[in-house]
Amino acid sequence: MPPPLAAETTADPRASLAEVHRSVAVPAMGGPFWRRLGAFMGPGYLVAVGYMDPGNWATDIAGGSAFGYTLLSVILLSNLMAMVLQALSAKLGIIGGLDLAQACRATYSRPVNLALWVLCELAIVACDLAEVIGTAIALQLLFGIPLVLGIVITAIDVLLILGLQRYGFRKLEAFIVALLIVIAGCFAIELAYAQPSLAAIADGLIPRTEIVTNPGMLYIAIGILGATVMPHNLYLHSSIVQTRAFDPSPAGKRDALKMATIDSSVALMLALFINGSILILAAATFHTAGRTDVAEIQDAYHLLTPMLGAGIASTVFAIALLASGQNSTITGTLAGQIVMEGFLNLRLPMWLRRMVTRLIAIVPAAIVAGLYGESGTAKLLVLSQVVLSLQLPFAMVPLVRFTSDPAKMGDHANRGWLKYAAWAICAVVIALNVTLLYNFL
Repeated sequence: MPPPLAAETTADPRASLAEVHRSVAVPAMGGPFWRRLGAFMGPGYLVAVGYMDPGNWATDIAGGSAFGYTLLSVILLSNLMAMVLQALSAKLGIIGGLDLAQACRATYSRPVNLALWVLCELAIVACDLAEVIGTAIALQLLFGIPLVLGIVITAIDVLLILGLQRYGFRKLEAFIVALLIVIAGCFAIELAYAQPSLAAIADGLIPRTEIVTNPGMLYIAIGILGATVMPHNLYLHSSIVQTRAFDPSPAGKRDALKMATIDSSVALMLALFINGSILILAAATFHTAGRTDVAEIQDAYHLLTPMLGAGIASTVFAIALLASGQNSTITGTLAGQIVMEGFLNLRLPMWLRRMVTRLIAIVPAAIVAGLYGESGTAKLLVLSQVVLSLQLPFAMVPLVRFTSDPAKMGDHANRGWLKYAAWAICAVVIALNVTLLYNFL
């Protein structure tokens, strides 16, 4: 007989995402490992979605087309950074019992909190901008819908999110995982047609100083970093790990943290495969053939079929893009709710929160699409990812500080190599951002 599930508790209205707080039952301590792990699998995939949104596509295609496999090392290092940061985010939620926004509100002064909230909202809008443009491009490629009209249609996805949430958080996670499987399957097919060089892939995983010394390469590298390690994901993960009704004892929290870390690490490996696949596809198909100018998703779509000699290549590419845009839209909404409730203690209806965020993103996207067409939206996509990277330190530094504080984390405070690695990641990101700003100015 399987062990009983841990009892679900009545949600605290002050809790992060109170409507789903501790709503997912998990097996009691001592049950089969795989059954307990299965109950914790889910939040990591919601987080991983942000690491493969349409913004990633723009930066990865531009990087692979212009520089071949060289920037694969940036994707790998960014993913390793993400694994560390997301594990810390889960630690804050499970051990500290707070999401990152709530921890900031409890620690910093009101002016500092307002500044952090504004910066985080900018990051969410930048991310949503990428999702709006990516979804609109997919609709244009698959169904011939004009770009501006497609951007307007993206407002309707509010109804999709509201409909999914009616069936519980577990169903929402299942929908996300299903779309991730579609995206991974599509790129597996693309790589089978592209037949990239394994030796070139292995060589591209080795970091090179040229990435920092070449301004054009650095700009794309910063965009990849911003598209991979997303600031709002740190807020999101610290909240959604609290949807599990784990045993609140010290041993129960340790077990929950271990399961949550496995969940996010496995999910981010899938994100690494997809991000790497996009860049590898661009390098193997475009850069190898001398087409170093392919920086737009639409160009990639139109060139894939003739250059790979497979009629299905372009269609599969567009289907994956549409799935990516819809996936990212859901997690962006949740992150927006978390930061608004956490920083301001302000709770808005989900549909209103979603509509406000989406309209802020739709307006600039529609204007740029109307004035500059496809080339303008491609540049806006890459720019949105650079903006995300510039916002990243304002989420990373508080996260590392809180999880290194014994007063907040007790015996689970960061120590030894983890503490030094976390601060080193912060230093690398800040240094890259300063270099980018210096080159820009």
